[in-house]
Amino acid sequence: MQLDVIVIGGSFAGLSAAMQLVRGQRTVTVIDAGEPRNRFADESHGFFGLDGVSPFAIQQEAYRQLLKYPTASIVEGKATSVEKHTEGFSVTLADKSILTSKKLILATGLKDEIPDIPGLKERWGATVIHCPYCHGYEVRNQPLGVLATSPISIHQAGMIPDWGPTTYFTQGLYEPDEEQSAFLKKRGVTIENTPIVEVLGRTPEISTVYLADGRAIRIAALFVAPKTHMTSPFAEQLGCEFEEGPLGLVIKTNAMKQTSVEGVFAAGDAASPMHNATLASAAGVMAGGGAHQSLMHD
Repeated sequence: MQLDVIVIGGSFAGLSAAMQLVRGQRTVTVIDAGEPRNRFADESHGFFGLDGVSPFAIQQEAYRQLLKYPTASIVEGKATSVEKHTEGFSVTLADKSILTSKKLILATGLKDEIPDIPGLKERWGATVIHCPYCHGYEVRNQPLGVLATSPISIHQAGMIPDWGPTTYFTQGLYEPDEEQSAFLKKRGVTIENTPIVEVLGRTPEISTVYLADGRAIRIAALFVAPKTHMTSPFAEQLGCEFEEGPLGLVIKTNAMKQTSVEGVFAAGDAASPMHNATLASAAGVMAGGGAHQSLMHD
């Protein structure tokens, strides 16, 4: 049976897209590999009505609600390849089974590249964090750090003092210019040019960061803007256009999340320069609506 839509990715964006479509009585299958970007976080914050609930619990409840609709199905598995045909799309799974659909929604997310500094990766999502709106309140009113990974880190350093006294670690690579330095100093940010070489403390907590010159500075949390990469090659394989985001490439879409390839829609972190749960869910709603309207005109 040819489905109306296949959604690759079963997190906030993909499930939000599927919900719109099944409510329009379209047949939809969500393929979920079980590796959402937010799996390292114990709680989701700032998401309307669900503040403090774990991402996994939110996903499981969304599963339950989606599967109440007779035209919905979920495949827990990994998509390995995608092909575009005259009549639609085919998606091959790791078990060699093949699904076909008229439209395709990519909600595959991104993966984060964390700097290769001892002590960072095992604390990712707990005390080594990215988004202050997602995690800042939980580490508030303590000494905080910002680890420079790109020019955007200077902007991040200017934000963090609203949550606590802040040190900006330039790593000797991303030093602010005169105007930026003046702004950071106005915000009360301490600028430290000696690189962090190790993060210390009883995991997942941080007690101090150890610097290349032998000094140790006490902080409770370290904000890091990671470089991002696509988790799957599907958008590239299909010929979708990309554009530069602040942390890496994202899939280019229009207002209804249509990509440059007819019949392919994209939503969530992989198709947005700004990332959080609410934005991912909202983009999924738009992608679901866009796919539904495209089906109407077939």
